[in-house]
Amino acid sequence: MNFWRSLVGKLWITITGLVACVLLTLGLFLLPYIDTTFANSDAIKRLFTYVAIIGFSMTTFFGLFLLTKITQPMQQLIEAANDIRRGKYGTRLDLVTSDEIGELANTFNHMAAELETNIRNLNHEKEHLSSVLRSMSDAVITFDNNGQVILVNPPGQEIMKTWKGLEWDEELQGGGWAADVMPKPLSELYYTTVDEGKDQTAELHVKQGIWSAHMAPLYSEDMIRGAVVVLRDITEQVTLEKMRTDFIANVSHEIRTPLSMMQGYSEALLDGMAPSPEESRELIQVIHEESLRMGRLVKDLLDLTRMEAGHAEMSLRLVDVGDLCDRVYRKFMVRAKEREIDLNWSKPDHNLELEAADEDKLEQVLTNLLDNAFRHTPSGKQIKISANRIWQGEGEAVEVKISDQAWASRRMTCRLYSNGSTRPIRPV
Repeated sequence: MNFWRSLVGKLWITITGLVACVLLTLGLFLLPYIDTTFANSDAIKRLFTYVAIIGFSMTTFFGLFLLTKITQPMQQLIEAANDIRRGKYGTRLDLVTSDEIGELANTFNHMAAELETNIRNLNHEKEHLSSVLRSMSDAVITFDNNGQVILVNPPGQEIMKTWKGLEWDEELQGGGWAADVMPKPLSELYYTTVDEGKDQTAELHVKQGIWSAHMAPLYSEDMIRGAVVVLRDITEQVTLEKMRTDFIANVSHEIRTPLSMMQGYSEALLDGMAPSPEESRELIQVIHEESLRMGRLVKDLLDLTRMEAGHAEMSLRLVDVGDLCDRVYRKFMVRAKEREIDLNWSKPDHNLELEAADEDKLEQVLTNLLDNAFRHTPSGKQIKISANRIWQGEGEAVEVKISDQAWASRRMTCRLYSNGSTRPIRPV
């Protein structure tokens, strides 16, 4: 520390200057009288010199005393304050005196202890909050009153990185967003939350999925200072719900076909349309098979836990596609006679077996396909069923074709692979 800029240095200079001024003024005032009045003027001049030296020495001693009692403790206080400013909250002053300096040191030590305790508690709370945010699977993003991000957990950081290069389903100009710019859907939700001061919930449709956003305002002394949003990826949940809805709709639709067949064939039996016991037995067999299939459909309708688990189980086993086509053909024979439609099917001699397939679902596909063909084929026309084994890049497959003579001639093709997979039926 520079002595001349310190408090003691300034006091020493001031006192020394005052003493010098007093002695100089007194000497200048008495000098004419000393030379003319006093015979021993040299002794008096020496006296003034001694007084000046003694005064200078006393002021110097006083300055050193102040340096020891005031300046050094103040310097220690300044260094301790700087240590606390640098984060050394355990710094304490070792000054044991009964004067004001000692009281100041005790007050400083108490203040430092309380500050250390408060900082430790704040750090514990911050660590607790950080651990809670890190353990959350949902994304949490906090915005200040200017809409800037001030706190985000790891899932939120991943979302912010992912959303940078994405475009929203809503029509946004520019597309994407920077890390410090709030996306438009979140921006609208943010301003609504801040303006109304209430929690807001919305679904954000991103091209890669759907997010549920719940935003709440942040208060500070009855003033809104920002908002916090919790984002959850509900894409799988929405997909499963749609699968459930589609599943119920499909099963409800599939039940109509066996019901209509059972009704039609039973009416045919009641009306005596089967001329021989063999044909009656065949109709009864079809009714029995359709009742079993309808029972399986009802079981699938009730067993929705598989859909909630995100997958639908398949019963895979060895399936002979030729026998399957025979069974489907027999279902529609009576209907073909009633509609005067030529239903043509000739089972090939070669093997049409699939090593692993869901026979019931394949039968459901072919039944729906034929039912659709009957609805669009007028009387006097032909519906043809054919099946052949083919080779493709995916492997060996069985190709089933259903051709009708509707108002616009069509041919539907379905390829059944030996691993149980299928390719969509398409009109050709």
